[in-house]
Amino acid sequence: MSWELPPLGAIRVFEAAARLGSFTKAAEELGMTQSAASYQIKVLEERAGTPLFLRKTRQIALTEAGQQLAPRATDAFSSLADAWVATKGGATGVLSVTTMETFATNWLAVWLGTFQLMHPDLAVKVNTSQRLVDFSREDMDVGIRTGTGNWPGLTAHYLFKADYTPMLSPRLAESVGGIHHPEDLYKVPLCCASDPWWKIWFEAMGVPFEPDRVIAGPMLGSQAYDAMAALTDRGAAILTRNIYSALLAKGQLIQPFDVLGSDGDGYWLVHLESRRNTPKIKAFRDWVLAQTADIREREKGEAR
Repeated sequence: MSWELPPLGAIRVFEAAARLGSFTKAAEELGMTQSAASYQIKVLEERAGTPLFLRKTRQIALTEAGQQLAPRATDAFSSLADAWVATKGGATGVLSVTTMETFATNWLAVWLGTFQLMHPDLAVKVNTSQRLVDFSREDMDVGIRTGTGNWPGLTAHYLFKADYTPMLSPRLAESVGGIHHPEDLYKVPLCCASDPWWKIWFEAMGVPFEPDRVIAGPMLGSQAYDAMAALTDRGAAILTRNIYSALLAKGQLIQPFDVLGSDGDGYWLVHLESRRNTPKIKAFRDWVLAQTADIREREKGEAR
């Protein structure tokens, strides 16, 4: 079988330049001079019979033809790299994971050691950010996101619900005679009292949320920080139960009420569909799904 292919050296330079938005950066990544990279692009454009880039002052932009070719070139090189890694023998190298700080510090940090023991030749690099990365353009392999599982171009694997409920330290609860009714929460500071989760949770309990009765607690803007405030007796925090189950099991935090608030979101593991069989991605995906299987089973039981 014979394929009509572009010059592989030239298409490699094109893919890097399109992904990085710069001939200079592409040359640096590939270990060549900027003039050599520009020449390879010129060769490719001559073979294609159409410009692939618009040259502007100190910047480049893809033409319509370039926009059509770029994602397919990236997918092709990604598939080839994955096949080569598999040929050499499985999950090795560096796995880049992007996720929120809450998940990284309170779930991934707790359990990641078991994955590293299973895959000693695979290093995990975690990037914490609320930003949704572009997997087709950025150097990330896997993401853990909250939402409903619908992100175009990505395969999403459901992990567990992002439902939430008030939590606080046993000492703080005892200091006000215990938390037995929703109204008892007004006796302690509420972390991030303006968070809409509080209103949703109170309404799920069948009572209105009364902001005028709130003792204002720390406004830290992150579940991870709110949890630290709750652990140090600074207030009650509204937290995702499935993320903070370890602290509940140890008795460091208590959950006074079984009722959970929900906005319909869940936690999902995502990756490019084209990379579903990449050994390091498959290894991490299978491990995370196995680690969270009990939570999904519990959720099924609660739904019955």
